[in-house]
Amino acid sequence: MNKGLLFVVSGPSGCGKGTVLAEILKDDRIFYSVSATTRSPRPGEADGVNYHFLTKERFEELIGQDGMLEYAEYCGNYYGTPRKPVEDMLSAGKHVILEIEVQGAMKIMEKCPEAVFIFILPPSLKELRRRLNKRGTETEDVIEKRLGEAAGEIKNACKYDYTLINGELSAAVDDLKAIIRAEELNVKNYPNYIDEVLENA
Repeated sequence: MNKGLLFVVSGPSGCGKGTVLAEILKDDRIFYSVSATTRSPRPGEADGVNYHFLTKERFEELIGQDGMLEYAEYCGNYYGTPRKPVEDMLSAGKHVILEIEVQGAMKIMEKCPEAVFIFILPPSLKELRRRLNKRGTETEDVIEKRLGEAAGEIKNACKYDYTLINGELSAAVDDLKAIIRAEELNVKNYPNYIDEVLENA
């Protein structure tokens, strides 16, 4: 394959997306797209690692230039996916993973219908509650709010190309690797391959 594939991964908070993706990103053929934001860095955050930290003026300039694949505004700050790094990596033959919420994924579906959309599910909302409680970083009220949001997000999973359940980590990682490999072998991604085989008879 000359060009990489774009994978969009979503899932509710606490479902373990980051843990699954950390394993996948050990493959140097895969590039993780870092989002951009206009909010200030938090302690320990690094520009280009956690986010690309941009001024509001620069972010709006990129919006005006169609330089964002998707963006949204939360609590007075912009968040979004810069177009250029994604397109550069795809052109270089690397697969790109966008880890974004459902709202952003729906926008990517409109702009990049050829992308592959994957939704990571928890085994159950009961298990999701247990994981959120185990974190010990949020109050019961916040956990209840997250569970309500999760239920709404999960209802959108049917709009994705694939769903996988993150019950046991190694199985979830294997499932995601299988999805990536299946897409690599999909005939739509080899438009000239069959002709090349016939020509070399």
